[in-house]
Amino acid sequence: MLRMEYYLGEEFKKAMSSSLLSGNAKERVVLPSQPLDVSAVVPLYNEVESLPVLMETIARTLQDNQLSYEIICVDDGSKDGSTELLKQMAQERTDLKAVLLRRNYGQTAAMAAGFNQARGRVIITLDADLQNDPADIPNLLAKLAEGYDLVSGWRKQRQDAMMTRLIPSRIANWLIGRVTGVQIHDYGCSLKAYRSELVIDMNLYGELHRFLPALAFIEGARIAEIPVRHHARRFGQSKYGLGRTFRVLMDLLTIFFMKRFLTRPMHVFGWFGLISMLLGIATGLYLTFVKFALGQSIGDRPLLFLAVVLFLTGVQLFSFGLLAELLMRTYHESQKRPIYRIREIVGTSGSLP
Repeated sequence: MLRMEYYLGEEFKKAMSSSLLSGNAKERVVLPSQPLDVSAVVPLYNEVESLPVLMETIARTLQDNQLSYEIICVDDGSKDGSTELLKQMAQERTDLKAVLLRRNYGQTAAMAAGFNQARGRVIITLDADLQNDPADIPNLLAKLAEGYDLVSGWRKQRQDAMMTRLIPSRIANWLIGRVTGVQIHDYGCSLKAYRSELVIDMNLYGELHRFLPALAFIEGARIAEIPVRHHARRFGQSKYGLGRTFRVLMDLLTIFFMKRFLTRPMHVFGWFGLISMLLGIATGLYLTFVKFALGQSIGDRPLLFLAVVLFLTGVQLFSFGLLAELLMRTYHESQKRPIYRIREIVGTSGSLP
């Protein structure tokens, strides 16, 4: 039996020793105020056949490793009976919390809802379709114990269709790695382990769940990747296809901007605006020389319109930069959100007599 209490140090050992109870999931009692070792967050949409097997597999894995835990299933507006089954299971199990969304908001919103409900020191995410293997959770925790803030799974032997899933995924992973600077093999793998303090600092919007390692990197996280098992889908059909390619590209541009210019948007808008204005002014000076020194007509020249467009575009871009700077300051100051992240403070200041 693998024991994982070492991975957060001595305080974690003490907390675990006081929180672990023997028995199965229905016998486990955890007070609401008690911190847990692991929160397993499972977003799901139309996975009624998979739910019973998934719950038992997750619970057995965490119990075998003597971890206090909770399972948070977020139902993203299912229509196949998953909602009713999840409500029934949550009433019967003391280790399961069912979060039922009003409609289908998407996987990012479902994961954000699960993160907000989690109270574990470590948060594990995985899909509900049984393609991720909960038996890999101890390996993720062991890697996290080496000092990382996020450990991502790598579906090295992926069991998916070649044309619609594998090839587009490999291209997307390569492109995302080049743009974000976070070189991992499998951004799309949902099986990941996060330290809870890292998740608190990340706000999810749109469809940014596939870019969580990049968002974590922006927050200064230490990231690792380990191979995990991947099984063929046993029930239902995949919810993903080639139609998400455009959304991935748009989100990638958002991540690129956040990584490079989140706290200094004037550096991108102002730079392009200044170049455009200078080109417009230079073109205008040339046309002025042609008009007055050479005596040529410039009223019907396309270059005149280009000079005007370049100058006005530069002014607009520069103005956008100023507005973006004001919005950035409002964003950080209204939330009292610092532009830095402290990993650790060692030592004390001052002395006692």
